[in-house]
Amino acid sequence: MIFKVYFQEKKTEVPVRERTNTLYIEASTESEVRIKLKDRPYNIEFVTPVDGAYLDYEKQSENYKVLEI
Repeated sequence: MIFKVYFQEKKTEVPVRERTNTLYIEASTESEVRIKLKDRPYNIEFVTPVDGAYLDYEKQSENYKVLEI
């Protein structure tokens, strides 16, 4: 399953919409996503599964790249 992760670049950074980044990662569960990203200095705001029509829509974006960990 593909998950979309909303995050800030630094753990100390307060979530602000204009500075929120996203990435896509393949995992079985949300907790697996968080475990895969725990070594990175990200302040994770939200993790959501992406599938069906929503996934098809996201794939059309130029920023769609699934992170391989």
